[in-house]
Amino acid sequence: MAHTDEHKPVYKKIAVDVAHKIVKGEIKEKEKISGRSVLASMYNVSPETIRRAVALLHEMGVVAVSQGSGIEVLSISAAEKFINKTKDNDYITTIKENIMDLLEERKKLDDEIKKSFEDIVDSIDRFHNISPFTLIEVEIEERCKMMGKRVNEIKFWQSTKATIIAYKRGWDIIISPGPDYVFTKGDVIVVIGCENVYDTVRNFLYND
Repeated sequence: MAHTDEHKPVYKKIAVDVAHKIVKGEIKEKEKISGRSVLASMYNVSPETIRRAVALLHEMGVVAVSQGSGIEVLSISAAEKFINKTKDNDYITTIKENIMDLLEERKKLDDEIKKSFEDIVDSIDRFHNISPFTLIEVEIEERCKMMGKRVNEIKFWQSTKATIIAYKRGWDIIISPGPDYVFTKGDVIVVIGCENVYDTVRNFLYND
């Protein structure tokens, strides 16, 4: 996940630090702050970085900047508002970055699942004429007598000679769910088996 403070420009960090000093009373209201060159030396940055930091504070009414008079602290209240605004912006930015990261991770996972599923279907399609196996889909309806039970609990393979290779739940496709898959209303199970597999599975699940 992204960490906003690590990527925050240096001049913004300096502006926030100065605002904190004002709020904590380390720099008094109406007090003159050291000149830009002194601040640049103190924070070990260029005068231009200090200029941008001071400009941010000036825009929020925290300090006043005048030629010859330097930088004067105007308001503790404005300094506090500046800090809170920065926190809000950082929070929103962090949330946005986290959402983007999650979406990117989800996209990668979806792409991998889609490819795996397509590989399975492609393999079966290519060897359809020489393979004794058939791929089917069966929806788990409310009247399914195996609802809420696990695959290994009902001995699915022993009873149908078929294997559940995937299931679809909403927009998700889960490949190779294994023996712990629980039959859930609304799922569509993808099953591979021998001849008459559809009728065999339907009859096992629904007594059709």
